[in-house]
Amino acid sequence: MRLTHPTQEISVMHITSINVGKQKNIQIGNKEVTTGIFKYPVEERVTINTDGIIGDVVADTKHHGGKDQAVYLYSEEDYIWWAKELHREMPFGLLGENLTISSFGNEPLRVGDCLRINTILLEITFPRIPCAKLGVKMGDAAFVKHFVQARRPGFYTRVLETGDAQVGDKVEILPSSQNFPTVTELYDLWHNPERDQALLNRGLEASIAERARSVFEFWLEHS
Repeated sequence: MRLTHPTQEISVMHITSINVGKQKNIQIGNKEVTTGIFKYPVEERVTINTDGIIGDVVADTKHHGGKDQAVYLYSEEDYIWWAKELHREMPFGLLGENLTISSFGNEPLRVGDCLRINTILLEITFPRIPCAKLGVKMGDAAFVKHFVQARRPGFYTRVLETGDAQVGDKVEILPSSQNFPTVTELYDLWHNPERDQALLNRGLEASIAERARSVFEFWLEHS
């Protein structure tokens, strides 16, 4: 576990919304698929364990969830940006996040950075990579491309320490090594067909999600 150097500033935010979902079947082209992306805010205190928020559903366990993608976070600031960009209301949970945080701070977040909420400790593992289900959720298949271009992905975390949380709870961001890639760098890398080998190696040196690690290793092996 890599926490902040004593001389680094610790940024403090709070939980704006906690969002959970149930299993739902949707249509993508001619195929019916199951998803847990349809999430709604809850006011009660929730428990977060190493699998995520108890009571939340991860329907597609092949591509979502798991220890390295246990909790997905998005920021209220990015929701405000999207509301202006799309000229529409953007209720929290619409983008499928588990926790909406007031802000991600002024400094770029990196893989390996941690977030402390009460006794809970979350470690950033990778940016959220959008799929067609997000387009269905937004009622616009082209939104996935828009989401990529906006470079505001939010991020997945693994749960290093468990506990309870509720709306309004304080969130501390604990920086890790400045050598680790930022969330945005890895997001851009994922969508760029010209793979930056130095950045791939930096990603592998960090505690990225295992799904992403396998892809990075494959790209390096076949570059």
